[in-house]
Amino acid sequence: MTPPGTPAAVNRSAAMIGILPLAVGDLADSRILGVLLRSLLITLLIFAALGVTLGWALAGSDPCAAFGDMECTLSLAEGGVGAVVLTLLALWFLFPAVALGVVCAYVERIAAIVEQRHYPQAAVAARSIGPGAAVLLGLRSAARVLIYNLVALPFYVILLFTGIGPLILFVVVNGIAFGRDLGEMVAARHADRAERHGWLGRTRIERMLIGSTVTGLFLIPFVNLIAPILGATMTTHLYLRSRLGRAAG
Repeated sequence: MTPPGTPAAVNRSAAMIGILPLAVGDLADSRILGVLLRSLLITLLIFAALGVTLGWALAGSDPCAAFGDMECTLSLAEGGVGAVVLTLLALWFLFPAVALGVVCAYVERIAAIVEQRHYPQAAVAARSIGPGAAVLLGLRSAARVLIYNLVALPFYVILLFTGIGPLILFVVVNGIAFGRDLGEMVAARHADRAERHGWLGRTRIERMLIGSTVTGLFLIPFVNLIAPILGATMTTHLYLRSRLGRAAG
């Protein structure tokens, strides 16, 4: 780890400070706004499909059967109410993983827009990872976030007595996961496997900071809608600026 106050640490801090306004400015691009709207629509359709499936599964079911001889068969209306409640809970807890997974399928498009706006030479040299690979990366991203949080679940419970402990752990765990996923997807456009892993190793702290920023934004209503897009634009700037810096050095 780079000690604070060293030139490398100062350069890292300056780079992160410079990335944020660039990434926020990219959100005004009509092409990125289009990606935002499409990704939100797909995310909401996923949860709508979940709600319909839950409603179908609950209607006519007997949840009381699990507790003995009691009987409380749910009507269609009761199953619908239960499905709405469960879907809202799923939306609250799973929105970050699902939204990031959906956006990851668009990361190549987002990266290309950022490259065209700020790094035209990199845009020319970039190679397409293909829609199939993008979707696969998105699925891996959603799965990784879910697995990380399942592993951390006992620690969330243990830290409940601290009040703020679970929130801090949530930000750190998801910051690591989001930073890994976004970094891998952006770097795939420019680097081979060995170079990509080298860059991921050198930028653990920066990517965790970006991932933690995204996680924090997910906790703010309405702002959470732009969180994964902002994470993708920030990571694209991080990768290309760090790559240009190494080339200049």
